[in-house]
Amino acid sequence: MVVLFLSLILAHFVGDFLLQPSSWVRDKQRKKVKSKYLYYHIGVHLGLLLIATQFNKEYLLGVLFLAWSHLIIDGAKLHFGKKKTEKLWFFADQLLHLMMIVLVVYYYFPYEIPIENLYSQQSLALLTSLVLVTYVSAIVLKVLLSKWSAQITKSDAGKTNNAGKYIGILERLFIFFFVVINFWEGIGFLLAAKSIFRFGDLKESKDVRLTEYILIGTLLSFGFGVLCAMLYRCFI
Repeated sequence: MVVLFLSLILAHFVGDFLLQPSSWVRDKQRKKVKSKYLYYHIGVHLGLLLIATQFNKEYLLGVLFLAWSHLIIDGAKLHFGKKKTEKLWFFADQLLHLMMIVLVVYYYFPYEIPIENLYSQQSLALLTSLVLVTYVSAIVLKVLLSKWSAQITKSDAGKTNNAGKYIGILERLFIFFFVVINFWEGIGFLLAAKSIFRFGDLKESKDVRLTEYILIGTLLSFGFGVLCAMLYRCFI
Protein backbone atom coordinates (compact mmCIF):
# COMPACT_ATOMS: atom_id res chain seq x y z
CA MET A 1 0.00 0.00 0.00
CA VAL A 2 2.68 2.49 1.01
CA VAL A 3 4.77 1.68 -2.08
CA LEU A 4 1.79 2.30 -4.37
CA PHE A 5 0.94 5.57 -2.61
CA LEU A 6 4.51 6.88 -2.78
CA SER A 7 4.81 5.83 -6.42
CA LEU A 8 1.64 7.68 -7.40
CA ILE A 9 2.61 10.76 -5.38
CA LEU A 10 6.05 10.83 -6.99
CA ALA A 11 4.51 10.55 -10.46
CA HIS A 12 2.18 13.44 -9.64
CA PHE A 13 4.95 15.71 -8.36
CA VAL A 14 7.20 14.98 -11.34
CA GLY A 15 4.37 15.56 -13.82
CA ASP A 16 2.98 18.70 -12.18
CA PHE A 17 6.24 20.43 -11.23
CA LEU A 18 9.28 18.95 -12.94
CA LEU A 19 7.90 18.17 -16.39
CA GLN A 20 5.51 21.08 -16.88
CA PRO A 21 7.33 24.03 -18.50
CA SER A 22 6.23 27.57 -17.72
CA SER A 23 5.32 28.03 -21.39
CA TRP A 24 2.73 25.26 -21.04
CA VAL A 25 1.24 26.92 -17.97
CA ARG A 26 0.99 30.32 -19.69
CA ASP A 27 -0.61 28.79 -22.77
CA LYS A 28 -3.16 26.94 -20.64
CA GLN A 29 -4.02 30.10 -18.72
CA ARG A 30 -4.54 31.96 -21.98
CA LYS A 31 -6.44 29.32 -24.01
CA LYS A 32 -8.03 27.40 -21.13
CA VAL A 33 -9.29 23.93 -22.14
CA LYS A 34 -8.54 24.66 -25.79
CA SER A 35 -4.82 24.61 -25.10
CA LYS A 36 -3.06 21.59 -26.58
CA TYR A 37 -0.61 21.68 -23.69
CA LEU A 38 -3.35 20.72 -21.27
CA TYR A 39 -3.64 17.40 -23.07
CA TYR A 40 0.14 17.08 -23.39
CA HIS A 41 0.24 17.55 -19.62
CA ILE A 42 -2.31 14.78 -19.08
CA GLY A 43 -0.36 12.55 -21.47
CA VAL A 44 2.81 13.11 -19.44
CA HIS A 45 0.94 12.19 -16.26
CA LEU A 46 -0.48 9.06 -17.87
CA GLY A 47 2.99 7.95 -18.93
CA LEU A 48 4.45 8.65 -15.49
CA LEU A 49 1.64 6.76 -13.78
CA LEU A 50 2.22 3.74 -16.02
CA ILE A 51 5.92 3.85 -15.21
CA ALA A 52 5.20 4.27 -11.49
CA THR A 53 2.97 1.19 -11.51
CA GLN A 54 5.48 -0.72 -13.69
CA PHE A 55 2.86 -1.17 -16.42
CA ASN A 56 1.04 -3.60 -14.16
CA LYS A 57 -2.38 -4.39 -15.68
CA GLU A 58 -3.78 -4.75 -12.19
CA TYR A 59 -3.45 -0.99 -11.68
CA LEU A 60 -4.54 0.06 -15.19
CA LEU A 61 -8.05 1.08 -14.08
CA GLY A 62 -6.61 3.23 -11.30
CA VAL A 63 -4.10 4.84 -13.67
CA LEU A 64 -6.83 5.72 -16.17
CA PHE A 65 -9.02 7.08 -13.38
CA LEU A 66 -6.22 9.34 -12.13
CA ALA A 67 -5.46 10.63 -15.62
CA TRP A 68 -9.13 11.35 -16.31
CA SER A 69 -9.67 13.01 -12.93
CA HIS A 70 -6.55 15.09 -13.49
CA LEU A 71 -8.02 16.38 -16.74
CA ILE A 72 -11.32 17.27 -15.08
CA ILE A 73 -9.69 19.00 -12.09
CA ASP A 74 -7.23 20.97 -14.21
CA GLY A 75 -9.97 21.87 -16.68
CA ALA A 76 -12.20 23.15 -13.87
CA LYS A 77 -9.34 25.21 -12.45
CA LEU A 78 -8.63 26.78 -15.83
CA HIS A 79 -12.30 27.49 -16.49
CA PHE A 80 -13.33 28.88 -13.11
CA GLY A 81 -10.01 30.20 -11.81
CA LYS A 82 -9.42 33.95 -11.72
CA LYS A 83 -6.28 35.98 -11.13
CA LYS A 84 -7.36 37.08 -7.65
CA THR A 85 -8.17 33.49 -6.61
CA GLU A 86 -5.08 31.94 -8.19
CA LYS A 87 -3.52 30.85 -4.87
CA LEU A 88 -6.76 29.33 -3.64
CA TRP A 89 -7.21 27.33 -6.83
CA PHE A 90 -3.60 26.14 -6.74
CA PHE A 91 -3.97 24.57 -3.29
CA ALA A 92 -7.48 23.28 -4.01
CA ASP A 93 -6.16 21.67 -7.21
CA GLN A 94 -3.31 19.92 -5.39
CA LEU A 95 -5.60 18.79 -2.59
CA LEU A 96 -8.09 17.27 -5.04
CA HIS A 97 -5.31 15.42 -6.88
CA LEU A 98 -4.09 14.04 -3.55
CA MET A 99 -7.61 12.91 -2.65
CA MET A 100 -7.91 11.06 -5.97
CA ILE A 101 -4.64 9.25 -5.28
CA VAL A 102 -5.86 8.31 -1.81
CA LEU A 103 -9.09 6.93 -3.32
CA VAL A 104 -7.17 4.82 -5.83
CA VAL A 105 -4.89 3.41 -3.12
CA TYR A 106 -7.96 2.66 -0.99
CA TYR A 107 -9.56 0.84 -3.93
CA TYR A 108 -6.63 -1.56 -4.19
CA PHE A 109 -5.73 -1.70 -0.49
CA PRO A 110 -8.79 -0.99 1.68
CA TYR A 111 -7.68 0.42 5.00
CA GLU A 112 -9.28 1.90 8.08
CA ILE A 113 -8.52 5.44 9.15
CA PRO A 114 -7.91 5.39 12.93
CA ILE A 115 -10.28 8.27 13.75
CA GLU A 116 -10.15 7.36 17.44
CA ASN A 117 -6.46 8.31 17.53
CA LEU A 118 -7.44 11.94 16.95
CA TYR A 119 -8.91 11.94 20.45
CA SER A 120 -5.85 10.51 22.13
CA GLN A 121 -3.98 12.60 24.70
CA GLN A 122 -0.99 13.07 22.38
CA SER A 123 -3.12 14.21 19.42
CA LEU A 124 -5.23 16.61 21.46
CA ALA A 125 -2.14 18.05 23.13
CA LEU A 126 -0.47 18.59 19.75
CA LEU A 127 -3.53 20.22 18.14
CA THR A 128 -4.09 22.47 21.17
CA SER A 129 -0.44 23.48 21.22
CA LEU A 130 -0.39 24.29 17.50
CA VAL A 131 -3.48 26.50 17.80
CA LEU A 132 -1.97 28.17 20.87
CA VAL A 133 1.43 28.79 19.31
CA THR A 134 0.00 30.21 16.09
CA TYR A 135 -3.17 32.28 16.21
CA VAL A 136 -3.81 32.50 19.96
CA SER A 137 -0.26 33.74 20.56
CA ALA A 138 -0.59 36.21 17.69
CA ILE A 139 -3.64 37.82 19.29
CA VAL A 140 -2.06 37.83 22.76
CA LEU A 141 1.09 39.47 21.36
CA LYS A 142 -1.01 42.07 19.56
CA VAL A 143 -2.69 42.99 22.85
CA LEU A 144 0.58 43.06 24.79
CA LEU A 145 2.31 45.19 22.15
CA SER A 146 -0.60 47.59 21.64
CA LYS A 147 1.12 50.21 23.83
CA TRP A 148 4.18 50.30 21.56
CA SER A 149 2.35 49.81 18.27
CA ALA A 150 0.16 52.85 19.00
CA GLN A 151 3.30 54.98 19.41
CA ILE A 152 4.74 54.03 16.01
CA THR A 153 4.15 56.77 13.45
CA LYS A 154 1.72 56.16 10.62
CA SER A 155 4.53 56.43 8.11
CA ASP A 156 6.35 53.53 9.71
CA ALA A 157 3.21 51.43 10.02
CA GLY A 158 2.34 51.97 6.39
CA LYS A 159 5.50 50.20 5.28
CA THR A 160 4.35 46.86 6.67
CA ASN A 161 1.54 44.45 5.85
CA ASN A 162 0.08 41.21 7.18
CA ALA A 163 3.28 39.39 6.24
CA GLY A 164 4.64 40.25 9.69
CA LYS A 165 1.83 38.27 11.30
CA TYR A 166 2.67 35.14 9.31
CA ILE A 167 6.39 35.60 9.89
CA GLY A 168 5.68 35.54 13.61
CA ILE A 169 3.54 32.42 13.27
CA LEU A 170 6.24 30.63 11.29
CA GLU A 171 9.02 31.57 13.70
CA ARG A 172 7.00 30.30 16.68
CA LEU A 173 6.26 27.06 14.83
CA PHE A 174 9.97 26.58 14.16
CA ILE A 175 10.77 27.25 17.81
CA PHE A 176 8.01 24.88 18.90
CA PHE A 177 9.38 21.99 16.86
CA PHE A 178 12.99 22.80 17.78
CA VAL A 179 12.11 22.45 21.47
CA VAL A 180 9.97 19.34 20.91
CA ILE A 181 12.83 17.52 19.17
CA ASN A 182 15.26 18.91 21.75
CA PHE A 183 17.22 20.91 19.17
CA TRP A 184 17.73 24.06 21.22
CA GLU A 185 20.62 25.17 19.00
CA GLY A 186 18.09 25.81 16.24
CA ILE A 187 16.56 28.63 18.27
CA GLY A 188 19.95 30.35 18.36
CA PHE A 189 20.30 30.05 14.59
CA LEU A 190 16.78 31.40 14.09
CA LEU A 191 17.38 34.35 16.40
CA ALA A 192 20.69 35.13 14.68
CA ALA A 193 19.08 34.96 11.23
CA LYS A 194 16.24 37.27 12.25
CA SER A 195 18.69 39.70 13.85
CA ILE A 196 20.69 39.90 10.61
CA PHE A 197 17.60 40.65 8.52
CA ARG A 198 16.32 43.19 11.04
CA PHE A 199 19.69 44.88 11.52
CA GLY A 200 19.28 47.06 8.43
CA ASP A 201 15.85 48.29 9.57
CA LEU A 202 17.08 49.10 13.04
CA LYS A 203 20.24 50.75 11.78
CA GLU A 204 18.48 53.01 9.29
CA SER A 205 15.57 53.83 11.57
CA LYS A 206 15.94 56.91 13.76
CA ASP A 207 12.83 56.03 15.77
CA VAL A 208 13.77 54.40 19.08
CA ARG A 209 10.15 53.35 19.57
CA LEU A 210 10.26 51.20 16.43
CA THR A 211 13.43 49.52 17.68
CA GLU A 212 11.85 48.82 21.06
CA TYR A 213 8.72 47.47 19.39
CA ILE A 214 10.70 45.04 17.23
CA LEU A 215 12.92 43.81 20.06
CA ILE A 216 10.09 43.35 22.58
CA GLY A 217 7.93 41.63 19.96
CA THR A 218 10.73 39.26 19.02
CA LEU A 219 11.49 38.31 22.64
CA LEU A 220 7.83 37.77 23.46
CA SER A 221 7.27 35.72 20.30
CA PHE A 222 10.25 33.49 21.05
CA GLY A 223 9.12 33.17 24.65
CA PHE A 224 5.62 32.05 23.63
CA GLY A 225 7.08 29.51 21.24
CA VAL A 226 9.26 27.97 23.96
CA LEU A 227 6.44 28.06 26.52
CA CYS A 228 3.96 26.28 24.25
CA ALA A 229 6.53 23.61 23.41
CA MET A 230 7.37 23.01 27.08
CA LEU A 231 3.68 22.70 27.94
CA TYR A 232 3.23 20.20 25.12
CA ARG A 233 6.14 18.13 26.37
CA CYS A 234 4.65 18.11 29.85
CA PHE A 235 1.33 16.77 28.59
CA ILE A 236 2.87 13.95 26.56
